Amino acid sequence: MGAVSLKIGDGTARFKRATMYSSAVNFLMLFSVITTNLFALYAFTYHTPTIHHYSNNNSYPKNISLISEKVSLILREIESSQKKLTQMEKQLLGYESIDLSRPNIAIELKQFLNHHLLPLGKDSRTGITEMVASVGHSCEKSVDLLSEFMNYKVNGLCPDDWSLGQKLILRGCEPLPRRRCFAKAIPKLGFQSFPISLWKNVSEKSFSWSGLGCKNLACLNIKKLNRDCAGCFDIVKGYETQKYVKGRSKNDFLIDDVLAMVVGGGGIRIGFDIGGGSGTFAARMAERNVTIVTATLNVDAPFNEFIASRGLFPLYLSLDHRFPFQDNVFDLVHAANGLDVGGRSEKLEFLMFDIDRVLRTGGLFWLDNFYCSSDDKKSALTRLIERFGYKKLKWVVGEKVNGAGKSEVYLSAVLQKPVRV
Repeated sequence: MGAVSLKIGDGTARFKRATMYSSAVNFLMLFSVITTNLFALYAFTYHTPTIHHYSNNNSYPKNISLISEKVSLILREIESSQKKLTQMEKQLLGYESIDLSRPNIAIELKQFLNHHLLPLGKDSRTGITEMVASVGHSCEKSVDLLSEFMNYKVNGLCPDDWSLGQKLILRGCEPLPRRRCFAKAIPKLGFQSFPISLWKNVSEKSFSWSGLGCKNLACLNIKKLNRDCAGCFDIVKGYETQKYVKGRSKNDFLIDDVLAMVVGGGGIRIGFDIGGGSGTFAARMAERNVTIVTATLNVDAPFNEFIASRGLFPLYLSLDHRFPFQDNVFDLVHAANGLDVGGRSEKLEFLMFDIDRVLRTGGLFWLDNFYCSSDDKKSALTRLIERFGYKKLKWVVGEKVNGAGKSEVYLSAVLQKPVRV
């Protein structure tokens, strides 16, 4: 995504909406190279004979000066081209200026984006002299919503607008700016101690239902919220009680079978679940003394609050965000259809490289019932996985019949990250 430079000497952050295509950068680079070479060819072929011809007439210093001027002109052209390229790169990335001087911009947004000098001056380790607020560059595209999000009473209660914040995240405005207000307090009713909490429902009053179509668990359990969550909030009598311990098809791998594939290396101790629904994968792993962090948003349901109510670790994060973990920290990464990023091959590559980054050598990548909408999609994913050189411990392509009676193709795999030198 790239770093965002917030240049706020006048109290404004610098962003600008992209207006040109990437081909323009290639054209400008080609033009700069051709221009530079023409100047060089002209200076060092045409004028060299002139210097030789007039050298006996005391004109040598004069012609040296002429060549110096030509070289200076070439250098200025190169510098100018570099500045233009930098400017165009900023435009193509989609930012240059958020105009905070426009009407109806929240004062808190201006306050948050202002630079803050370090109290002790320059930091000797990093060389920085001021702290710059972190905010996603795509926020410029939704600056009105961003200003609405930052319009609140300082030291008061935050507006009941978590759905507005999530809308901004889904539009690429991530990370969101921090706020100086108190979040709505929700009582903990019916909470159980761990591990009883893994399979016990709590009071529905413990969740925030604002901005959601459903207002209770019964409503959620009759809806197919996504391919990995159909009735997934029924953790007492529903299929969630059988997932990962009893399979319904050859694509459904069992947790104990997968854990048995690990030989040495400390086994599986800590893992990361991408798009983990209501947290059942993390719950089954917790029963086996494995800690799982589950990344999810609250799309159409209070996923994060529900996962937390089970005594598990939810991470409120979109898949466009770089995972906030150090390299090589997880023994296992589990992903199902949360891996689907809309069919853009480049976007999937970025995601896969980040998964590989946080997975330790010898760790497992478990791709669980990934829906292959077409042969092309399956082939593209297969080629991408093969580029990483993972060892295929288990690889199953199978069919399932959907609710409409149509057969669909799914891919499940357990892959082991190789040693790279």
